[in-house]
Amino acid sequence: MSTTTIRLSDELKARLAEAAQAEGVTAHAFIVDAIRLRTAQSEARRDFVQEAQHRLAEMDRTGLAVPWDEARRYLVARAAGQKAARPRARKLKR
Repeated sequence: MSTTTIRLSDELKARLAEAAQAEGVTAHAFIVDAIRLRTAQSEARRDFVQEAQHRLAEMDRTGLAVPWDEARRYLVARAAGQKAARPRARKLKR
């Protein structure tokens, strides 16, 4: 395990101490958890963008896509717990 030094303004350090105390953890644990969460968010966003780029390239290669209005209807119905026919990809005009 390595050590990293960070410089905090007095105001931020006070806010950190208050937030950590409110959560019942040390300032160190609070900082480590914040870094872990932010790193996970960054990795998830990177993975999302890579997947989107891959799917766009596949759509460009095949010419197949699902129109947004059909995809949206399907997703809204599923989110509401309803059964919905999965929309089919087809050639779309660009």
